[in-house]
Amino acid sequence: MAKKALRDVRFATAGAVMKKTIVSIDGKETVAAAIKLMRDKKVSSLLVNRRGQEDAWGIVTRKDVVNKIVDPGKSPKEVKVFEIMTKPLVMVSPGLTLKYCARMFHNAGIRRAPVFDGKEIIGILSNTDIFNAIDV
Repeated sequence: MAKKALRDVRFATAGAVMKKTIVSIDGKETVAAAIKLMRDKKVSSLLVNRRGQEDAWGIVTRKDVVNKIVDPGKSPKEVKVFEIMTKPLVMVSPGLTLKYCARMFHNAGIRRAPVFDGKEIIGILSNTDIFNAIDV
């Protein structure tokens, strides 16, 4: 998406600026495996796969690792992803404008959300994506 003035960015959509590459992990994997995957793929979060159709997705972030593993002094080789992930997730629609995405991120205290088209997760939107859409 070409960079736009702030007044125009507010009305751009999540689907227009989201990252389409989604990196995921199973909740039963260790946090050490999650750290390695984040480093290898150069991402700051991983989508945690559902266990079944009726289950909700989760997310694990670098902040989760720092706050829930490093700070309390736990071993990332012994803790499972499902123990530190956030679940269920706040998700956004690809047609939701960035103005409302930014407001939702602020009110929910989150930095990123999967983009869900009603059938599957098609991307991930972060506050960095919204920020980078602004032309100054």
